[in-house]
Amino acid sequence: MDYYLSVATFAALNVVLALGLNMISGFCGQVSLGHAAFYGLGAYAAALCSVAGMPFVLSVLVGVVVAGAFGVVVGFAALRVRDDFLAIVTMGVGFLFLGVVRKQAWLGAEMGIARIPSPMGKGGYALMAIGAAIALVLLSLHVRRSWMGRAFDAVAQDEDAARTIGVDVAGYKTVAFLLGTASAGLAGAIYAHMTQLIVPDAFNFIQSITILAMVVVGGIGSTLGVVLGAVLLTVMPELFRFINDYKLLVYGALLLLVMRFSPEGFAGLYRRVTGRRLA
Repeated sequence: MDYYLSVATFAALNVVLALGLNMISGFCGQVSLGHAAFYGLGAYAAALCSVAGMPFVLSVLVGVVVAGAFGVVVGFAALRVRDDFLAIVTMGVGFLFLGVVRKQAWLGAEMGIARIPSPMGKGGYALMAIGAAIALVLLSLHVRRSWMGRAFDAVAQDEDAARTIGVDVAGYKTVAFLLGTASAGLAGAIYAHMTQLIVPDAFNFIQSITILAMVVVGGIGSTLGVVLGAVLLTVMPELFRFINDYKLLVYGALLLLVMRFSPEGFAGLYRRVTGRRLA
């Protein structure tokens, strides 16, 4: 039972991470290759606060705020760049985060932070993670259908045209980074307390690519498609443990197949089969 609870919890956390990245890349069209850094920021901030004696709920809140605040900073820094240059900037953020946490003794360096207080059992974390995933699904669906979603679409399609019709491009880019990175911080805070141990390698570039793969396979811009992609790429390695050593090879092959035969992921496949758009 503990095994299934753990898989369900990680699947829900990956849904939160993927939906957060989908806010940035799917809704607003901003390429981000450093999402795991914000996942790590939330985890480290929450862990440090919890180890210092702060209550669990406040520790989680700090993790969300810290990740969101750094997301706003990155959003401001990235206003002058786009496309490939933005991808390089966000990738650099991820490497910068790893470089800092691996060298700072007060952050545990390569050994990370251990003995993080855990106020609940596996079932409690599973419920919390699933609740966070459901909340992100509802938020994403609401944003997509709101005036904010229309503004995000305008920015994603053509920033210059969006400016000419009065859309605050800089503001909406920043909001997208805020929502996406704060979501990653929430996932990180839950992860830190659940595992009671965090190390830098849990938030490396490979993790960022894995989150991106979930979004692309599910269908970038589609909320329910991304949920399906995140769950599939979480459960698949558990079902096929004999290929676990080749996980990155399988992810790469899967991305190539999706890009070749269904560039819009499962969401595009669903639309072609049913004639209806997946939310």
